[in-house]
Amino acid sequence: MQTLLLDSDDVDEHARMADVIGAVEDAFGAYERGDAQMPAKSYIDLPKYNGDFRSMPAYLDAGEWDAAGVKWVNVHPDNPEDHDLPTVLGTMIYSDPETASPLAIMDGTALTMKRTGAAAAVATDYLAVEDATSMGLIGAGVQSYTQLDAISAIRPIEEVVVSDLDDDRVQRFIDAYDDEFDVRTGSISEAGHCDVLSTVTPVRDPVVGLEDVGDHTHINAIGADAEGKHELSDELLLESTVVIDDHKQCTHSGEVNVPYNEGTLTDDDIYGEIGELVVGEKAAREDDTGVTVFDSTGLAIQDVAAARVVYEDAREHEAGFDFGLIHTDR
Repeated sequence: MQTLLLDSDDVDEHARMADVIGAVEDAFGAYERGDAQMPAKSYIDLPKYNGDFRSMPAYLDAGEWDAAGVKWVNVHPDNPEDHDLPTVLGTMIYSDPETASPLAIMDGTALTMKRTGAAAAVATDYLAVEDATSMGLIGAGVQSYTQLDAISAIRPIEEVVVSDLDDDRVQRFIDAYDDEFDVRTGSISEAGHCDVLSTVTPVRDPVVGLEDVGDHTHINAIGADAEGKHELSDELLLESTVVIDDHKQCTHSGEVNVPYNEGTLTDDDIYGEIGELVVGEKAAREDDTGVTVFDSTGLAIQDVAAARVVYEDAREHEAGFDFGLIHTDR
């Protein structure tokens, strides 16, 4: 029994965005139909190191295929400055549901970026106007890149406006995409008045208000991944059609967590979960007016679905490194 070891370059190469988007959409649908198991994300707080660990297991039965795995991931904000390491690291163990054999151990950081972008793309496909050609980004960190890569795969994006307090990060982003898009720096309001907006910041005081977005902007709220994080104003959320990825996670640590737990926003203010749109239980956008918001916390089912794409493509192209983690001579 051989286990495939895949580093970040392998994951980046074999997580082909179109395939990951399709797999994540299938995962949302399977979860909504009850064809998935996803225990609650568990946290280990590490105040000594200003960080935490999170474990994210899931099993998916998508009909033609099934898959299982667990991601061990962290958030350590001091890593870049103190240790020259990313804030978020992750390791994915991808397993055979029939035998429980570990099929692959792969970098979970690149996987997280790809599947998070893919989730936003799925939501954008259901909630953005059909002819969306402009995209705004608030935050120019690593996740901003996969947001643009994924969303431009399902909408004909031409113009990109990026807003960030760090001029160097903005310039690196512009340099990376200047040959593909009309990309420029701009204010939060300029980014917010694009057809699609992705917010990828760690803020706890909202930076985007109702006046900062257009009358048909679709917003992917990506940054809130812990209690107290909050990128969009309460007024903006209350005036928008809000779609979430998972009720328990979003009300605990997603974009809606602060106003929900304060009682400002209630279940009546949440239109539904993205899986309901995927399976047709709730209607997608039907006209060209109205602001929509996708609250994305990141689900373990997305990791498993994306890991399957990576594993299958890597095996097909004989990538990675095989090693004998499990001995069967007994």
